[in-house]
Amino acid sequence: MMKAALYPAYIMRTIAKRVFFSTSVAKLEGGVSMVQGASRGIGLEFVRQLLHRRETGHVVATCRNPDSATDLLKLKRDYANRLNILPLDVTNESTIEAAATAIRDAYGYLNLLINASGILSIPNLLQPETTLSKVEKSSLLLTYEVNAIGPILVVKHMWPFLKVGGGAGTDREVAVVANLSARVSSIGDNGLGGWHSYRASKTALNQLTKTISVEFSRKKDPISCILLHPGTVDTDLSKPFQRNVAPEKLFTREFSVQKLLNIIDNTKRSDNGKFFAWDSTEIPWSSILFFSSLIDPANIKCNGI
Repeated sequence: MMKAALYPAYIMRTIAKRVFFSTSVAKLEGGVSMVQGASRGIGLEFVRQLLHRRETGHVVATCRNPDSATDLLKLKRDYANRLNILPLDVTNESTIEAAATAIRDAYGYLNLLINASGILSIPNLLQPETTLSKVEKSSLLLTYEVNAIGPILVVKHMWPFLKVGGGAGTDREVAVVANLSARVSSIGDNGLGGWHSYRASKTALNQLTKTISVEFSRKKDPISCILLHPGTVDTDLSKPFQRNVAPEKLFTREFSVQKLLNIIDNTKRSDNGKFFAWDSTEIPWSSILFFSSLIDPANIKCNGI
């Protein structure tokens, strides 16, 4: 056998790449999914269902403080070989870069990226504005940073790992980036006013997502970047505002995520840049045909919202 030293350097690099790729495919049967914002709510439910749906496949779950993510750690005990929990704070780009490095070293690629984190209210810090007089610069900046800037920075740093396409163990020809938005982000749909920070931040997320989807298409990357509206879901985010929501319009996390994963599983290259509601209907970017699902306009009992 010829010694390795006798091979030209470029041949050795090619062999190394092939060995790495073959090893990765064998190791990662079922694909690799990442859920950003996975400590609770919809993000946690995405992790749970991704692990339950198939006997194979790896899930990377990220959140700000993994050590305090009790429910996520329980899943880790049940799926020790398939679940990887990493720290990531969308307001700190260095943590996003660190997570990207860890994913590169452990897996080498991603087939699915779900950005699930978002804020609507924080006790004693952030409340939805029912009138212009309650708008504060700090609230606008914080909401925009978490709901719009953070998810796009995550896509930026994970982009190199998504270019493999659908990958082993999936039924898709493309990798998928799914950013969770909200129907209240529609400018044409805004007939109620109020909720300035939340509406604007989700509208910004829509524009940023649409813009990167155009770039993916121009570069012929095998990635579809979509936006998803989960409906009004019974989570900590919506709990302070559920009083006026009709029972049949308040979804469980299990129901909403099941619907959203069905959309993701059936995403095609032609869906790149589209905005889907939980029931698979496409949401026009600016339409007066749709009403806010967070609060039923027929039951509004306060001024301005």
